[in-house]
This record gives sequence, C-alpha cells and structure tokens, in this order.
Amino acid sequence: MRRHELDPTGRLPVTDVVRGLCGVQAQVASSAELAIRVRSEAVKAGDVGRALTDGDLIKTWAMRGTLHLLTPEDAGAFLSLLAAGRSWERPVWQRYFGMDPATMERFRDAIREALDGRTLTREELIEAVTKTPGMTHIGDEMRSGWGTLLKPVAWQGDLCFGPQVGTRVTFMRPDQASRRWAGIPDPEVAGPIAATAYLRAYGPATVSGFRRWMGATEKRARDLFKGIADTLAPVDVGGEPAYILSEDLDELIASKPSRTVRLLGGFDQWVLGPGTDDPHVIATTRRTDVSRQSGWIAPIVVAGGVVAGTWELDGDAVRVAWFREAGKPPRRRLEAEVKRLGATLDRRFELSLSTD
Repeated sequence: MRRHELDPTGRLPVTDVVRGLCGVQAQVASSAELAIRVRSEAVKAGDVGRALTDGDLIKTWAMRGTLHLLTPEDAGAFLSLLAAGRSWERPVWQRYFGMDPATMERFRDAIREALDGRTLTREELIEAVTKTPGMTHIGDEMRSGWGTLLKPVAWQGDLCFGPQVGTRVTFMRPDQASRRWAGIPDPEVAGPIAATAYLRAYGPATVSGFRRWMGATEKRARDLFKGIADTLAPVDVGGEPAYILSEDLDELIASKPSRTVRLLGGFDQWVLGPGTDDPHVIATTRRTDVSRQSGWIAPIVVAGGVVAGTWELDGDAVRVAWFREAGKPPRRRLEAEVKRLGATLDRRFELSLSTD
C-alpha cells in the first residue's frame, strides 16, 4: 500500500506515479486518470492530459497487448520484451494477415515514413500506408480498434498515440512525441530492467505473476529472474514461494498490516499488476466479481491490501458491494473514503452500502 502511494496517499507528480506502477492501463482514459489521482494529492484534473501533450508520458500498446500510459524513459524496456516475442512471425499470424516477415518489415518502414514529422489520424495513416506497393490489402485490418496489426510496430518503437482529435485517435512516432524518449534497448538489457521494476512495484511476486503481466513465456520469465538472482531474496507468502528485491526485504519485514480502505477505479494496477488470478489479492471465488465479461475490470474496494468489494457510481451515490466474507463493513472508513473520492473528482457523493 505504501509503495503504491495508497497508505499514506502521496504527493508525487504524474510521471513518478506512472513510473512507480510500471505504467498505468489506459484502455479507459478516465480510469487511468483516476488511478493516478487517487495516489497523489498533487495531481489535479487535466494533469495527465498535459503530461501526454508535453511528452512527459506516452500512450501505447504494452503489457498484455493493452493501452498503457508509460514514461518515455522507461517504456522501451517493457516494449523491448514484448517485441522479443516476435508474435508477428508465428505461422497463424502470418496466415491471418497475409504478411510474411519481409512484408511486415516493409509495413513498419511505411509507417515510419508516413509518421515522420507528422501526426496522423487512423484514416490518414491507412491512406498513406496503403499507397505503398503490396500494402493495399491491409486497410481493413488497420481500422480494427484492437490494433493487432499496429502493435508490433509500437513494440519496436515506431508508433505511439498522439493527441486526440475530437473522438478520433492519432498516431505519432515516439521519438517525435517526446524529447525524453530513450529508445528500445536490446532484450538482454531490457529484461533485468523490466523484471527489477516489476518486483519493486509488485513484490513479493512469483515468476508466473511476472510472466502473465509481461506476456512472456514461462522459460523466458524464469531466465529473467535467474539473470537477476543475486539481487533477489526468496520469501514465503502464505505457503507460496515468491521473490522480492533484496534491498526491499528489511522494509517488507518492518511493514505493519494496513487497515486503510481505498476505493480504486476500474482497471487499477492494484489487481492488474499481480493479475486478477492472484488469490492473495482477490479471493478465487470472487475473481468473476472483479474480472467481468469482455475483459472489463470493475472498480474495487481495497481493505487491508486485499479486494473486499466492488463499487460503482450511480448519480451522486457511490454504491459499494461489500464482500460478505470480508467481515463487517467499516462504514466510517468507507464514508471517509467516499468523501475523499468526491474531493478528488470535485463532486459530492453519498455512500450506498450493501453486502454481497
């Protein structure tokens, strides 16, 4: 809770909050902003958008193939590991898109050229790329909101999202979107950086937890942890072996249980970092209450570090569904947190509490 700036609430700038979480999922822009603002009293409405406009953050496809806000200095390490999987070279991928590795490389070059010095909407980018010989057949696939064809280009550091134009997304090259862009390091360099950052944010953690978060193979994740073995300390979490950075071990041992209650928004890193199937964060029987259909991750109530309920806004009411097995609902602490949420969003809310 302290590492996530949740107990106590921090006052870090936008970029430091994002860096400390190894990125913030941004499939839903309002959820990404809330994830940052509930962790820092210094961040106000509009600060996240300004950080993107100023190049202090970039938005691109990253962990689990989903949109994330990342700092331009740190993004390259995570993207490098995603690119190392070479998903676009798998036979099923090539058959589906009709693109062998050589064609994919020409596609990447066409995007780099189209975006050089320009910010383009999706349709403008499609128009530019499909003029390239051999690329006329991919226009429909480029229109997909899932971005499957564009993700490999993003992972190789040649594309990120630009400023929104009304309801339309735009694309830029990250080296032109931010003066702070640090490029894409080799996977051998990126691996220890990414694994160390993850353990600092989410440790104690397991190899499997990192694998799911990064989308790496089990072997690749094991090899990465072996590569930084001299910096790790093994610990036992409820009978399960896990790892933490050795430099963080004393702080972990000295930490006392937190009684703090926090309302966190949908798609929050508190559950996405370790994964919704981590039973230490979400009870197995409650996973479907949080991880819902179509990949929707519900807003959560965190009490003592674990998910103790879900919540939703209904007009001026914050409707909390407290999990029965979490014990008696701490009404006063929930009311205080609802008031804090209202101050964060500059609104006035009332608590509506039920037990599920």
